[in-house]
Amino acid sequence: MSAVQDYEAVKTAVKTAASAHGEPQWFVDRRLAAIDAMQDLPLPEMKRYDFHRWPLMDNMTLTFRDSDKHLADHLPKADNQIRFVQVGQTTVAVNLPDELAAQGVILTDIFSAFREHSDLTKKYFMEKVTKYNENKLTAYQQAFLNSGIFLYVPKGVVIKQPIEAFLIQDSTVKQAMVSHVLIIAEEDSQLSFIQHLTTEGDVANAAHCMVEVMSGANSHVHFSSVDELGEQTYSFLHRRANLSRNARFDWAIGIVNDQNTLGDITSELIGEGSHSESKVIAVTTGKQSNGINNRVVNRGKHTTANISQRGVLLEKSELVFNGIGDIIHGASGANAEQENRVLMMSNQAHGDANPILLIDEDDVIAGHAASVGQVDQNQLYYLMSRGIDKKLAQRLVIRGFLGAVLDEIPLPEVRQEMIDMIERKLEDGQHFE
Repeated sequence: MSAVQDYEAVKTAVKTAASAHGEPQWFVDRRLAAIDAMQDLPLPEMKRYDFHRWPLMDNMTLTFRDSDKHLADHLPKADNQIRFVQVGQTTVAVNLPDELAAQGVILTDIFSAFREHSDLTKKYFMEKVTKYNENKLTAYQQAFLNSGIFLYVPKGVVIKQPIEAFLIQDSTVKQAMVSHVLIIAEEDSQLSFIQHLTTEGDVANAAHCMVEVMSGANSHVHFSSVDELGEQTYSFLHRRANLSRNARFDWAIGIVNDQNTLGDITSELIGEGSHSESKVIAVTTGKQSNGINNRVVNRGKHTTANISQRGVLLEKSELVFNGIGDIIHGASGANAEQENRVLMMSNQAHGDANPILLIDEDDVIAGHAASVGQVDQNQLYYLMSRGIDKKLAQRLVIRGFLGAVLDEIPLPEVRQEMIDMIERKLEDGQHFE
């Protein structure tokens, strides 16, 4: 897209495809504005990490096609669960209890939301939480969006049962997955949202998966994601939440994709007294490389933000954790703590844990802990001296290392799913040193 002629051709093709898809004019205009912006925007910044040659934007086309719904047949049955299932661009199932719909809860695909709830989506989609012109990848997200979810929880509504969203990348065909989850939790609302990212098929594709959450005053939102994208999928995972006064927001993210991943997780604590917990686990194998920014921005007074992330590296893989605590001037009484730890199970792996504190206020508390190291041979020797073989002993050490984060995840179903996910990752063709 270096030539002007190519750029104009892309805009024309996107406008034609979006209009044929029945999208409202305001969103078609936003797509075109994003393509304009892409020309001069930089890639996002990732300290001590290079991803510039990844094929994240190779697909500059906008197409819509139906996927085979049977690609979701492997999912567990759900009789009474609140559930959303999407294969590629095809919504397979939406299960929202009538009593919640009667209270004004909306759970639908993102394009239906654009058409049927323009008042909400036009106001919030890449306007309040993430701006489309932040960098080249956020602009790409708006320009080539082709799937996603919209969830709206009105003021005072408490959803006790977790909402599960299964987003299955259809890699039986050549097409980037450009998915967007937009959640609006109004004042005094409560919910738990569990996202599952997986891949079906082995065609090489990029995945751009973005999450935007608006947390109203006194709301409590717990967002979990279990990321298991395929070995042919280079992924950009952007997740951000804005917290209003006395809001509580929790991240619990497990990243065990089989290909390179660029992750960006941010909590913006805008309202006074807001609180965020950000827990991340990552496991890398083979030659894959993961770079993850986990950022908290304390803007309001007396805000509290904690980061806790742990990573395990096997074989020749690479993992970089950047923990970023940013206390803005005026955020007096803020508290920002972080812990970043990396365990290397191979002497050919490369890991970094980088704590970054940016403090522009005096009356605050801020701290960090970081470590990068090899597996403790004394722990292995102790376990093996009790008759446990080396492979199992290493897995027990890994489980113990990750347990410090896993044990803090409040939802037992999420905690167990992450444990199962880690076990699958460790069992799937890895070779311990």
